[in-house]
Amino acid sequence: MGKTIQRNVLKKFPFPNYKNLDWKTVFLILFVVALIIRFPFFFRDYVDRDESTFIIMGQSWANGFLPYTQLWDLKPPVTFLFFAIIIKIFGKSFIAIRFFGSLLVALTSMFTYSIASKISSKKIAFWVALFCVCFQSLFGSLQGVMSEHICTFFFVAGLFILFLKDDSKWYFTTGLLFGLSVMTKLNMVYPVLSLGIYFLWEGFYKKQLRTTLKNLVFMGIGFVFTIALTALPYYLQGNLQIWWASIFEAPLAYSEGKFHSPLKTLPFLVIILGLLVTGFRLKIIDWKSRPLQILTVIILGVLISFMQTGKVNGHYLIQLYPFILIPIGIAISKLPELSKKYRPIVVILLFLIPMESYLEYANIISNKLEKGTFFNGEGFTVPQYILENHLETKNIFFTEYHIGYWVLGVSPPTKVATHPSNITREELFPYMQNPRETGLEELHYIMEIVKPKILVAREGKEIFDKKLLDFNAYIDNYLKDNYTLIATVDRGLIYQRLE
Repeated sequence: MGKTIQRNVLKKFPFPNYKNLDWKTVFLILFVVALIIRFPFFFRDYVDRDESTFIIMGQSWANGFLPYTQLWDLKPPVTFLFFAIIIKIFGKSFIAIRFFGSLLVALTSMFTYSIASKISSKKIAFWVALFCVCFQSLFGSLQGVMSEHICTFFFVAGLFILFLKDDSKWYFTTGLLFGLSVMTKLNMVYPVLSLGIYFLWEGFYKKQLRTTLKNLVFMGIGFVFTIALTALPYYLQGNLQIWWASIFEAPLAYSEGKFHSPLKTLPFLVIILGLLVTGFRLKIIDWKSRPLQILTVIILGVLISFMQTGKVNGHYLIQLYPFILIPIGIAISKLPELSKKYRPIVVILLFLIPMESYLEYANIISNKLEKGTFFNGEGFTVPQYILENHLETKNIFFTEYHIGYWVLGVSPPTKVATHPSNITREELFPYMQNPRETGLEELHYIMEIVKPKILVAREGKEIFDKKLLDFNAYIDNYLKDNYTLIATVDRGLIYQRLE
């Protein structure tokens, strides 16, 4: 009887009746899977330091300060708007932020399913969407809410409309969504431009240039309208210059920084392009298919943006997954059907994919038993120690775990220090309206003029990048002469000023 039940389970899972799937069922499955995978990370202080910065910037906006005016970070304003809205409605809630991050992942995967189902079968689309959830949630620092999650959602939603509708008002709507995507992460302008060039070529080739130009004009109007909306609050405050400098000029300066080189991205680009070319040459992927041409153009646009940035971080790949998984899914479907005797192995492998989540579930349970709370990480424990021991909170400098500013309800010592690493990115200083010209000058100002009463660092790690010898030598010597280590909380080092 046990074997009969096992056979029946394997017969239905992971191979359901795909033809009867409707979008509501698919979305429910995707959302539940996203929630199960990402839920244990709802209680982590941070997964990636960038998320902490977005939260702090969002709080500043919720408090009434436009981005780049009180605090500063190298992202367009829609990134911070996402966090500001959640904070304004739900207050200081990590759970609310991570919940809406899970919702974004599910919605992005749902739109990916809808696009894939128009190109291939529902079966392929379902598995592409399911893996889209996994790849946006695992393998690195993807369990937090990153700007890539937000911008990819807007882009995939816009692309879905392009696949569904073909009249001017919907091109305008797509332009609005593409504008939101670019105003979340600027490099998404490359796939937008790539799509525009493709449509122009297609219109010329099919002798439909007039219709194509009309549609592109409406898309462009929607795109520009979104960008103009982000500029309006700054214009009304007479501060349009910092909007322009922070959104458009600063990223160009950043991409030309000393640690970025297009050559570093070449191995990754060669692999992706090699897979695409192989698929087309072997006719596993149909090059004549217009939807697959569009996806390829988008992939190329994203890859070009990686080259321009000069590096490929793990969370950057979120921008690529929905588009590359569809042709990969189609290619895999052309392989010989899997023998029934291997299906139990497939089921086991599927359950092993979210191993990071299982480990995190164990971590939060262990933390609950040991410390009485599911919330874990130095971003919680260090501020808790500071409050319990009545240490200074208003004049504090987090060189690590800077989500602590949000937990304590205080601001960084200077605008530049919003993200600790920005102190060393002196090429960005002119766009922050910062009175100091070099990173060392900024660090001197923080330590010798602001004089933080408390400084937080991380055990076993240099305060700044190990390549920045001057920065580390200065702050190590200054701490030695002017501060004393009063506590080590987990891996967090708490220094108190001697004066």
